[in-house]
Amino acid sequence: MNFKEIQELIRLVSKSDLSVFKMKEGDFELTIKTGKEVKTNPSISVPYIPAAPAIPASLPVSRSVLTAEETSASKAASEEEANSNKKLLEIKSPMVGTFYRASGPDKPQFVKVGDPVEVGSTVCIIEAMKLFNEIESEVKGKIVKVLVEDASPVEYDQVLFLVEP
Repeated sequence: MNFKEIQELIRLVSKSDLSVFKMKEGDFELTIKTGKEVKTNPSISVPYIPAAPAIPASLPVSRSVLTAEETSASKAASEEEANSNKKLLEIKSPMVGTFYRASGPDKPQFVKVGDPVEVGSTVCIIEAMKLFNEIESEVKGKIVKVLVEDASPVEYDQVLFLVEP
């Protein structure tokens, strides 16, 4: 299973009514928890015995999965901000993960508000499945606004920076 397929699964599960999604394919195992409550039928009189939580064998997906409410709220805020600045260019997240402005806590930020960026220059890092991916600018200009807090979860196609051409 490739990264794009995992992204698509996360998107589909977050939009569904599922609270837990489990999948096993060969030695690959995936568990996605959405944080939604499981609805039970009140007419059943069988006592509920909670099962031990499932631990994914190979990857902790739950760290980068947002609830549907968090996802829609953060995306709506990003879109509203982008719509109010029509002439500005956007740098968007190419994946789901955790956003970092620097390569380490004691390292300088890749870019700050007011910094010039060139096409291909690194603007941030997104951690996805314990891999740190350098995100490069696809536009040239000056950073006007950073829309995401450091160490915050981000969604695919979420606007991270606004750039003045």
